[in-house]
Amino acid sequence: MGETVEFASNGNTASGYLATSINGHGPGVIVVQEWWGLVPQIERFCDRLAASGFTALAPDLYHGDIAQHDEMDKAGHLMSTLPMDRAARDMDGAIDFLLAHKDVNSKGVGVVGFCMGGMLTLVLAAQEGNRVKVAVPFYGAPLGDNEPDWSNLTAVVRGHYAGSDDFFPPDAVQALVQKLKGMGKDIDITVYPGRGHAFGNEDNALGTYDEADAEKAITAAIATLHDYLP
Repeated sequence: MGETVEFASNGNTASGYLATSINGHGPGVIVVQEWWGLVPQIERFCDRLAASGFTALAPDLYHGDIAQHDEMDKAGHLMSTLPMDRAARDMDGAIDFLLAHKDVNSKGVGVVGFCMGGMLTLVLAAQEGNRVKVAVPFYGAPLGDNEPDWSNLTAVVRGHYAGSDDFFPPDAVQALVQKLKGMGKDIDITVYPGRGHAFGNEDNALGTYDEADAEKAITAAIATLHDYLP
């Protein structure tokens, strides 16, 4: 359903996977990859969004590199060495591309991200202000020293998190949620008791995939995008 596209990124060029709405036009959604990179699972999610009426773009933040699901050390290395300034430029350029695309009819975008991408979803929403209307992070958040300046966050945030997660501890995530609520931000999360990190990834690299809760979370995420990206 989708295709690889190139777009401008602060004087350079970036690329990503674009899936256009089955309706011929629709709201724009940025999809942010897990630490594996822009792998087929992320492309399939973009295709599902397109089938639900959105035009979805997943920027390739690793610029062509990926880690296979038996290469966790490589995935960790790719994530830890990702130049965050370049990633920020690429995501900003992806938003520019979507908002100028002939098949996008929204004035702002939604953002959905998983794991590392869940963390970057919240960072992007904080950096982009009103250009991001709704943010849907899955089991990822910027915690501690990774927190951005939240003052510019205007997006509605509706997250989906694992009840048992060693990567992003539930107590720390809940503390961040309460902090943002105290700042007047419109944020709420759904916690899935007993589920582990990446429970929504059907490739099941961590052995935590749960089909029922994955479908529940993804269906809710798509409904949220419809609610806030008319």
